[in-house]
Amino acid sequence: MKKTLSLLALALLCVGTAAQPKGAITPQMLSEIRQGYEGTASDKAIRNALNTTSIAVLSANAENAAMIDTEFSDRVKTWGITDQKSSGRCWLFTGLNVLRAAAADKHGLGDFRFSQNYNFFYDQLEKANLFLQAVIDTRDKSFDDREVDWLFSNPISDGGTFTGVANLVMKYGVVPANVMPESLSANNTSAMATQLKTLLRRDGLKLRQTPTGVKAKDLPAFLEKQKTEMLKDVYHVLALCLGVPPTEFEWKGKTYTPQSFYQELLGYDLENNYVMLMNDPCREYGKVYEIQYDRHLYDGQNWLYVNLPIERIKEMAIASIKANKAMYFSCDVNKFLDRTKGVADLNNFDYESLLGVNLSMNKRERVMTHASGSSHAMTLIAVDLKDGVPQKWMVENSWGAASGYQGNIIMTDEWFNEYMFRLVVEKQFVPADVLKMLDQKPILLPAWDPMFLGEE
Repeated sequence: MKKTLSLLALALLCVGTAAQPKGAITPQMLSEIRQGYEGTASDKAIRNALNTTSIAVLSANAENAAMIDTEFSDRVKTWGITDQKSSGRCWLFTGLNVLRAAAADKHGLGDFRFSQNYNFFYDQLEKANLFLQAVIDTRDKSFDDREVDWLFSNPISDGGTFTGVANLVMKYGVVPANVMPESLSANNTSAMATQLKTLLRRDGLKLRQTPTGVKAKDLPAFLEKQKTEMLKDVYHVLALCLGVPPTEFEWKGKTYTPQSFYQELLGYDLENNYVMLMNDPCREYGKVYEIQYDRHLYDGQNWLYVNLPIERIKEMAIASIKANKAMYFSCDVNKFLDRTKGVADLNNFDYESLLGVNLSMNKRERVMTHASGSSHAMTLIAVDLKDGVPQKWMVENSWGAASGYQGNIIMTDEWFNEYMFRLVVEKQFVPADVLKMLDQKPILLPAWDPMFLGEE
């Protein structure tokens, strides 16, 4: 009897093994895989350490523990560090910090600050309209169409890019920070965002439905009216969470609208006086690219950029800094960043030695596989040159004055090469051959392209 049961078990095992589809982990493969872990004394020591200590702590490179030199040959004058708190508004803080530096320099305002909350209110209202109108525009497509699916996956966010800053400021102006101060929901956006996404997805479904009793010729007006009513609800939620944006205010004894305040304080044409540069090794250099839906306003501009080698971008960055002009800059900030020191250096961490595996990929491979991309915007304010060659860079961050190096992050030039992606510069610093590239018809990329990552 025992022999019969043993033979039956063996037969079932063989059947199970034979039934495994090609590509599955078989018992034989598992046995071979297990041999990859030898359990040496070194493995045991690392296992014991990782049981109670994070990979980030154990991979810190002791040979790179000393603080980097903090002197810079060229630096833009700035005024104080801002703090985006628990929100994804780095793009807005960065854009307004660039304008703040210019306004302070032009008018001698000192530590003057714009209200991020004011522009964020309209950012969220405009993004809601962008989603709802895009739903109307794609009503004839099936719900499983990739564009439609992307829209409902991304109805609204608090992330963004410089084009959002440019379009919002030119349309709605700016106000001083004390005129519309930060609120709890502005500083901690996730709870409000969750409710807005639910509201918009519900309304989006409603807009895709075919209304009864409405003639085809009357459908556009019907949908427009529906959308307007939906945006009333969005405005209501925003007003409760962020406050009601002012249409007029007093500043230094004079009455302004937000638009007139911007025109008097700066008046720059943000939509036409700046060039967006990108270092995207996955795309051909010298070409202009545009990303679908990578904008904040339905009637605004998509993120449109000239793709250039990193060295060309550095030339314009250096020229801007030397002219005391801060720039909108974005990168993959969390890679090899020592948050305590505020230093981004490829030698900060040695993950490969700790884990005993090869993790190396070049910049192109990282972007292609979604292992890296532009994730955070900051204000580029300094470069350290030696015989004209950059050694390191510094950005003003928006994580508060206690973060990093006095609220800033210092980046080695090697790190800059690998993880810098976007830079926005005034046209006066852009060479003629690069400006000529803007005459090209932009190559339209889909919204789900790896480069479409709203900076947070």
